[in-house]
Amino acid sequence: MKRLLLLLLILFVTGLFMPSDAIIPVKNAKCNDWNAKTFWFEPWGTSGVHKGIDVFAKEGTPLLAATSGWVTYSGDISKGGKVIAILGPKWRIHYYAHLKDISPTLGRWVSQGDEIGSVGRTGNAINKPAHLHYSVLTLAPYPWRATTETQGWKKMFYLDPASAFGVCG
Repeated sequence: MKRLLLLLLILFVTGLFMPSDAIIPVKNAKCNDWNAKTFWFEPWGTSGVHKGIDVFAKEGTPLLAATSGWVTYSGDISKGGKVIAILGPKWRIHYYAHLKDISPTLGRWVSQGDEIGSVGRTGNAINKPAHLHYSVLTLAPYPWRATTETQGWKKMFYLDPASAFGVCG
């Protein structure tokens, strides 16, 4: 039992130290294709707070894996429509929503830059311009990020995805 716990601890710590550079997940998207101020914007519909960014593009534009990782979910949910969740470095889940179509299947490894679907308008984005909702959720919380604002305690789990791109200042 002690060996198993030690192995799990080593695996967890190793994941925290993996490099986590990311690319903009919509092919040919530029920094002005989203508004950086929409991360943690409120009020935001039934979600209360917008915990990601929306990257706008023509419907059907290829969606790229922002980082390498394991596909932990690939399917449909009510608000997100067609979605993909990828567990990447530092125990972060990269969540892609409102997709027109999905390429990878559950349990598959994807590399950064692999095409994993296309931009759409599914879920609660049916009557809105085509876009990708992109969120980054950390499984290793950052408690110092919590605030007293609406849903501020969740800030220890949600990271601003645009800050990982490193190209938009």
